Amino acid sequence: MAAELLAASTTGTAIFGRSRALRPTGKVLPEHARTHNRALVLQTLYSAGPQSRADVARETGLTRVTISDLVADLMAEGLVIELGQREDARPGKPATLIDVDRAAFHIIGVDLSEHEVFRGAVVGLDGQIIDRDEVARDGATGEAAVLLAEVLVERLLARTSTPVLGIGIGSPGVVDPRGVVRSAPNLGWSDVALQDRVAARFALPVHVGNDANVGVLAEHGSSDHDDLLLVKIGHGVGAGLIICGRPVIGSGFAAGEIGHVVVGTDGGPRCACGKDGCLETWLAEPRLTARLAAVDGQGDAAASARDDILREAGRRLGIVLAPVVGALNLSEVVLSGPAQLLDGPLHEAAVDTLRKRTMAEFNRDLRLRMSEQAEDIVLRGAAVMVLSGQLGVT
Repeated sequence: MAAELLAASTTGTAIFGRSRALRPTGKVLPEHARTHNRALVLQTLYSAGPQSRADVARETGLTRVTISDLVADLMAEGLVIELGQREDARPGKPATLIDVDRAAFHIIGVDLSEHEVFRGAVVGLDGQIIDRDEVARDGATGEAAVLLAEVLVERLLARTSTPVLGIGIGSPGVVDPRGVVRSAPNLGWSDVALQDRVAARFALPVHVGNDANVGVLAEHGSSDHDDLLLVKIGHGVGAGLIICGRPVIGSGFAAGEIGHVVVGTDGGPRCACGKDGCLETWLAEPRLTARLAAVDGQGDAAASARDDILREAGRRLGIVLAPVVGALNLSEVVLSGPAQLLDGPLHEAAVDTLRKRTMAEFNRDLRLRMSEQAEDIVLRGAAVMVLSGQLGVT
């Protein structure tokens, strides 16, 4: 039955479909009831851990008969297991505990957003990194970059003997809900059907999303806020946005593409997209690193010059973020990227600029912080994308 579950869909259902919540929260229309209720049971067990069937019925509001029927199917599919009887002092027969079989499947997560390497990992259902691999990018673009991503997936699949629930890929650029990379200038991609191509090669469900949109899924799991903006800085600059617990991708699938917003009217370096002075030219890791490396010397003057470069990058970031924060009344913005660049003068300048450019009475609680996920944010977000797309849980 596990094989049938995986064969049921080669591409799965995109998590970034418009207005879709990350997890089921209650009953639904009759024609969609079984699929929805199945996900509701899995989400309850996934979040709460071992429960009895009666516990799940109370938590979900579904009848015990419905729960027994759904659990029987989920056990046949290898997704739920019985753990034995609960140690209970109450009278009567002890209840049998059930839970998601967290060792039943692995997930392949891939991050294509870095400048020098493509990273990947074998991820457990609880988000733990089980094994890793990476391939040097060596400046690959176009078809060569697609082949390199496929090589990485193949190597990761060889690292696990556990059935794979699906493959999640975070790609730079504009990605539509069908997993087509509409535009990724840094990789030389235009209308690359990455999801269909990887699914056809490996005969597994595949989910592809913009790297920042994928990363914000991982960050949302550790945040206390249902409104969250993640700014991911690597080879390029992008943002992922969750509002009221729902991912936002926009009508053209380009919500969060702040990297190609021109900052100011004073020009600036030429961007890969063809414009001058995009945020990416000030803030992307390779650009910023090269600018810092060009400052010679080890003394106070050189250190001051490097701090000035970082502060200017932070100021430009704050200029772009201020109208977004003001329009959405956000209380939390998270930065993801190399801490040695982002944490310090750049962060301080971004906060200062945000404070100066937004209304203090509405944004006094605004917090701009570094992500705690480090370089694994897209890998873990890719796992969330697969879990949600295949099982309806996060």
